Amino acid sequence: MSLREINFDGIVGPSHNYAGLSLGNLASTRNAGQVSQPRRAALEGVDKMRANLALGLSQGIFLPHPRPYREWLAELGTDIEHAGPALAANALSASAMWAANAATVSPAPDTDDGKCHLTVANLRPMPHRSLEWPATLAQLRLAFADGAHFAVHGPIPTAFGDEGAANHMRLAPAHGEPGVEIFVYGVSGGAFPARQHVEASKAIARRHGLDPERTIFAEQSEQAIAAGAFHNDVVAVANQRVLFAHEHAFADKDALVAACGRCVPGFEYVEVAEADVALTDAVRSYLFNAQLATPPDGQMTLIVPAEARETPSVWRWIERHIAGNGPIRRVEVVDVRQSMANGGGPACLRLRIVADPPTVDPRFLVDDAKLDRLADVVRRCWPEQIHNRELQQPALIRDIEAARAALLDALDLGQLR
Repeated sequence: MSLREINFDGIVGPSHNYAGLSLGNLASTRNAGQVSQPRRAALEGVDKMRANLALGLSQGIFLPHPRPYREWLAELGTDIEHAGPALAANALSASAMWAANAATVSPAPDTDDGKCHLTVANLRPMPHRSLEWPATLAQLRLAFADGAHFAVHGPIPTAFGDEGAANHMRLAPAHGEPGVEIFVYGVSGGAFPARQHVEASKAIARRHGLDPERTIFAEQSEQAIAAGAFHNDVVAVANQRVLFAHEHAFADKDALVAACGRCVPGFEYVEVAEADVALTDAVRSYLFNAQLATPPDGQMTLIVPAEARETPSVWRWIERHIAGNGPIRRVEVVDVRQSMANGGGPACLRLRIVADPPTVDPRFLVDDAKLDRLADVVRRCWPEQIHNRELQQPALIRDIEAARAALLDALDLGQLR
């Protein structure tokens, strides 16, 4: 097999809106009630995927979930027409677009049975996200149905919160070689909840058959969570031998760096000091919620949101690093402002899976031609704007459901209706 890292991006759904549902996510709270632009949001995501393809990266997709989630509302004894505004907003959330929370992934070289293991995230702490996992699991089981190469698991019991790959990193000499997996959990975050429970992380490591000697559990710092780093990927990201993080990302940075150094030949730790980029600037700009990737030309590339370029301290740090001899050799800027306004940057929008592309259902892989088809559906069918006071209007609900159906038909994925 030829193992490659494939970035699976969540397509922004037609119900994308700013309801401010995510406690601890400062951007989500700050923009609550603003008018959203679902069509623009989805097209920004398509352009981001095109940029990845242009770099030579492999690209996949996950589809929007059924919204409103009528079955969930029925279990609560109501429907979208009669639910209160809060329930309606939860049932219409498009948060599944942040595919980094879809699952935790352990590639085949790391597992005891030589399969790529995926555990769907239960996303227990937030009501609007806790209802995602059944639709996510259906897509994972379809996309990775090849049982000779993949093992897809249901969620960890909801006694323990699990937020997926947003709290998981992997270091390895190359994507197809055995690596070290780092599970980052939270304990406290001041006024904000810590979303990843250490017992969930340990359970995933056991069910994936990981080598305990090559598995690290690290606590996220309370300071980072309190500053708005509701997931670890807001303050740290890893790629191959490189861990890129803020000075205040971890509760015990020295122990983590030492463990990585012991386990990963040629390990490099790239730290951004508080004196250079304040934690508040890092969170606001999503410097670390970037894609850190190695294209075929070997130039490790940091794919950052436009907000990073617009934050002076962040851009100064990036320019200094690129001009020096550090491992990150190139920076690419993408516009995902609609996602950013709801608290999700380039890294939130994608789930990294190391696999041999022919073993994946081809309907979930994209090239430029398929992105053209996808973009055409979005331009024709996605609402141009949504205000939260309009969420329960029958005409809007019909448009949202019809838009998703049109996309499923265009991608030959009608079985996900």
